[in-house]
Formats: sequence, C-alpha cells, structure tokens
Amino acid sequence: MDCFRSFHDSSANPYELLFTAATLIPVWHYLLGFLIISYVFLYNYLDFHFWQDFFTGFRGSYVDLTYNSNSHIYHGMVSKCRVLHARYLATPWLASPHLQNLFLNFFGNTPDVTYQREFFRLSDGGTIALDWAAAARSHIFGGGLVPKDDSTTPIVVVLPGLTSDSDSAYVRHLAFNTAKMGWNVVISNHRGLGGVPLTSDFIYNCGWTDDIREVSNHLHHKHPKAPLFLIGTSIGANILVKYLGEDGNNVPVAGAAAICNPWDFLIGDRFIQRTLLQKLYDKALTKGLQWYAQFHQHAYSRLANWDGKMHCIRHYHATCDVEKVETVDTFYRRTSSSIYVCNVAVPLLCISALDDPICTRESIPWDECRNNVNVVLATTKHGGHLAFFEGFTCSGIWWVSAVDEFFKVLNCSKYMHVKKNKKIKSTTSGAELSLDSSIPRVAEDGIGVVFQLVKVAAFVKGVAFAKVVAQNLGMGA
Repeated sequence: MDCFRSFHDSSANPYELLFTAATLIPVWHYLLGFLIISYVFLYNYLDFHFWQDFFTGFRGSYVDLTYNSNSHIYHGMVSKCRVLHARYLATPWLASPHLQNLFLNFFGNTPDVTYQREFFRLSDGGTIALDWAAAARSHIFGGGLVPKDDSTTPIVVVLPGLTSDSDSAYVRHLAFNTAKMGWNVVISNHRGLGGVPLTSDFIYNCGWTDDIREVSNHLHHKHPKAPLFLIGTSIGANILVKYLGEDGNNVPVAGAAAICNPWDFLIGDRFIQRTLLQKLYDKALTKGLQWYAQFHQHAYSRLANWDGKMHCIRHYHATCDVEKVETVDTFYRRTSSSIYVCNVAVPLLCISALDDPICTRESIPWDECRNNVNVVLATTKHGGHLAFFEGFTCSGIWWVSAVDEFFKVLNCSKYMHVKKNKKIKSTTSGAELSLDSSIPRVAEDGIGVVFQLVKVAAFVKGVAFAKVVAQNLGMGA
C-alpha cells in the first residue's frame, strides 16, 4: 500500500518521473542506440552496403547483361569476355556510391600518364585538344607515341564527361591501362576544356556531335588501316551514342563503349532535384560549369544570356544552351541519346551502375537496348558514377578492365564494324592549319557526287557510241 501511494504521489509530475527514469539508463545504451539509428540512416540514405557485402562473404554480385537473343555481338564475342561474366565487388571500405565518387575526385590513385598534344581545328573555326597518351615508361608503347599512316595499331578515342579532360582521374586510369595493351589512346577534350580557348562562336553542349564526327573522320582518314574504337563517359557517353545513332552505318568506328550514360536528360533533371543529396551533386556539377563559363567569359557574355550567376544545371542550360528550341525540356528531349540507341549499327557496350547517384537507373532505355542486336547493356549493383573501384587498395577501376577486354576480343573477331561508304571526308589537323584561319572547309561530298555522275554519263555515252560504230561496221560488212 505504501508503494502504491508513493507511485501515486510521484505520478503527479509524469515528465519529472520520465526524466528521472532516463537518467538511470547507462550512457553506453544511448551511444548504442545512436549508432544503430545512424547506421539505418546511412544504409538507406547513403546507399551504404558494407554489411550486405559482409554477409555474402564479400563475393560481390554478377553483372546483369541485357541483349537481344539474336545478337551476334553477344553470342560471338561478349560471351567470351570473362570480366563481364564474373562478379564485381566494390572496395569494402568504399561501400557506398558516394564514398566511391569522393575517392575518385579527391584521391583516385591516379597512374602516371603524360600526353603529347595535337591541336585540331574544326570546320567552324573551333579548336580542340587531342591528347595522345604516353605512360611514364616509353616501352609500353613500343617506341611509338602517335601511330604512323601505315600502322594497324588500334586507336582508342576517349570522350570525357561534363567538365572533365585528359587530367581527370578516371581518364588517366583508362589511358594507362589501354596503353599497356600496346594500343594508341587519344583523349578528345571538349572545346573550351583542357586549357584551350574558344576560337569560334560555338559552345559545346550535351548533345553536340559535330566535334566527334570530325575527329573520327580525321583519324580514320589519316590512319585508314587502324581500327578506331570510341569510349564515352557520362556526358561524353551521351554524345557518343547520339553520334552513332545519327550516322548509323556511315561511321568509321569499329566498336564503342558508353560508360555511365545519362541517357535521358529530362528524367535526369527531375532526379537530380529530388532529394537534398542529389541537390548537392547538382551544386557540385554547377560549380564546374560556372568555372567553365567564367574561364570563357568573353565568349559567354557575347553568345549567351548569362548574368554571371548559375543556380543549377538547368539554369545553365536555360541561359547558355537553349537557342532555337522553346524550352529547356525541349532541349533535353532533343539531345538525349535514348532515342538514338535503336539506330546504332556498331558493336556497342553500355555500362551503368544501378546505384549511380548522378545518372539514375530510371533513365536507362532497357527495351531499346534489348531490341538492338548491336548493343549489349551491362549493369552492376554498385559502382557509383564512373568510379567502380575494386580491390582493397583501390588499385583498379572495374569498367576500365571490362572495356579493354571487350575491345580486345572485338579486335580479334569478325564483328568489327566497317564503314559502308568508302568515300571519307577529308579533314585537316590543327598542326597543319593556322589558328588564325577563319575560312570554313568546303564539304566534298556534293562535289564528289557530281564527279561520279559525270563519269557515269561519260561511260554511258561511250557505250552508246561503241554500239553505233559496231552497227555501222556490221552493215558495211
């Protein structure tokens, strides 16, 4: 009865009773609870997957391959690629796509790669830098840096991401490992990047395919015996797939790979504005674009309606890229590569991570890739955006190994694409053209057609004349 009376008296102030009871709980219980709540938050919000890897024995997960059942590309060569049919395990202490991206951008374990720069002048007067890769040890390249005209050594052209260039960590990883195969690697920096000023009234954007088209034709014309392979990363992947879809069979490309392609900018724009974490990525990418715009402020102030401020990626496109289209959404629809992948006519390997925090899985055109017999889509459960670090020391990037093996197998197979029309548009390298020249090149395709028609007409007239002469001779006999 006394105990009941004591409880009844103390219940007059329930908050005081609650506080007294809370002080009796050991501090380490609070710490344990805080750790559990923090882990649940990190696991769901930051896509942390360490314990998932731990309970599966750090075996990783198989790569999911999407392809057409009648695809000769898959059955003839991709089925022989061991990397694509093995498991991928992200570095255990980078068990989050965000940790992968942070490590890639701030550390990266970048290999020692140097470049020999070639300035290439475009038909509209623009200039881009072609950086030919050379490792620290020259014997990796067999004594040659830039291929000779009669060389059959494959050439790999790399299109970097949004504001990346040849000095980016993942580009250096790719250049170093591909060069070790004895192949020639050249990074085609976007106009205005790589320390090269804008020399024309054109600013590259996420759907600008003219530059890679001219570079590809130039390299194929200069090295006709060398197989030409293209790799696009992030925005570069979108430009690559769009270019391949626009030109179809009329490309001098033997094979290609698209890594972490955003695919659909309209979906990507909605995704990157969805949560606070995505908005942080949007801000980080906007900072890169703002630096790019400020570096070329003289051109932007003249060519775009830019006030010097940039709030997000969408704001950049609204002020700098939208010209003849009505809205930003219209611009996104027209520049997205998802509508072009069905027209790709060359062997194309597409690699994406399902936990990519920038290029969402929602924009991947699964059906379009499956319907094209030339396309194989490889998706991994983890990897982040262009990171894909593997091994405890982060010594390698998984997609680099996958692409190198894909190209190596393709180069030894009968499935390399060959350009259908044999007439190659002539281009001129920057070393052969003065940077002060502003005279655009004249397209030769129309002139060539006229010459061919004249030749055909002359041949027909000759045949007709021969028949007349033969008939006269027969009558005279």
